[in-house]
This record gives sequence, structure tokens and C-alpha cells, in this order.
Amino acid sequence: MRRSSMRCLLVAAVCVLTPASLVAQVGKSQGVQDINTATAAAMATMPHLNAAIAGEIVARRPFNSMSEVDAFLATKLDSTQRKALYPKLFLHINLNTASREEILMVPGIGARMLREFLEYRPYRALAQFRREMGKYVDAAEVARMEQYVFVPVDLNTATDEDILSIPGLGARMLREFKEYRPYKAMAQFEREMGKYVDAKEVARMKRYVEIR
Repeated sequence: MRRSSMRCLLVAAVCVLTPASLVAQVGKSQGVQDINTATAAAMATMPHLNAAIAGEIVARRPFNSMSEVDAFLATKLDSTQRKALYPKLFLHINLNTASREEILMVPGIGARMLREFLEYRPYRALAQFRREMGKYVDAAEVARMEQYVFVPVDLNTATDEDILSIPGLGARMLREFKEYRPYKAMAQFEREMGKYVDAKEVARMKRYVEIR
């Protein structure tokens, strides 16, 4: 393999050799929309949703976990309907903290893959998830599962690509994220980002970040 095609990212003694693995700590969508950022119009067209339910979702968000999402939607939809919806609308689960129940909400995940998701904790990078899950399923299935997961972004060391993988983040907030480095506490992040967006948006972004 040519040297130019080999790049290593050392995270907790993990060496990753593919350039694509060096970006994005939040899984890339292949069609799944984030329930905290999807428009009401888009949600109204999804399985078992309508304009009224979509409006209630917008009013309720941000959701902090898939457990919250599922509990809210359980008042509107039965379990079969929610199962049909989640391939279209979901909230990324934290690979390190998601409950067993939340992992099993990922479409197509059963007892076997639940066990594999849990076995490799703690995840330090999304590349680690790709490599470990790639032992059991093909690349296409890894990419499909990746749409539903994330590894928190380190506020002090994350690359631009890492930060921009957070749903709804653009160039302006990328600049603000980096301006206040180094972060000493999450309260600092909340305070500084609160200068630019409201408390709901700060809370939405906060779930994707950490200080290591």
C-alpha cells in the first residue's frame, strides 16, 4: 500500500489506516433524518406521522435520548408503527452510554449485534466502531448501522470535520466552537454558545460533545 494512502489516527492506541475514518464522529445519514433537526414538513410525510404530530414533535424538542423519543411517540403510535418510523426518523445514540433498550431501537439490531455493540465499549472514535462491527457484517451494513450512532466530539481536539458532523452544525457554529478553546468545563461551553443560540439549541448540541 502506498504511503500516501495510509494515515494513522492514534486514539487510545487505535491506529486507523483509511482516510475516510479520520472524519466524522457522528454517523453519516443514508436517508435517516434527525428528529431534533428535521423540518415539520418533512416529518409529516413519514410513516404514521401527520402535520399535527410533527408540530408536537417540534414543540417538544430537543430530545436528549432515544428513550425520550420513544416515550413521547408511544403516546401517538403503537410499537409496530414506531418500528416502521425509525428507519426514517431517529436520534443518534451515544455508543458509550446508550441503554440496551436504546440500542435495540436501531432498526435491524437484534440480540447478537447488541452484544457486539456493548463488547467494545468505551469507543474513542467512530472508526473503532467501523472496525469492530466490520468483523461481523459487511461494509454496507456497518454504514447502515452507523447512521444511528455517535461518539462524543472532544471540544478541545476535534477536527473541523468532526464538529461539522454534528447534525445542524454549519460554518458559523464551527467558528464559535473553536473560538473558546480550551474548554475547562461543560458549563463554559453552555455559557459561550448561549451567546449565539437559545437554550434549546445549546442543549441539542451539548449531547454530541465532551471534554476529555
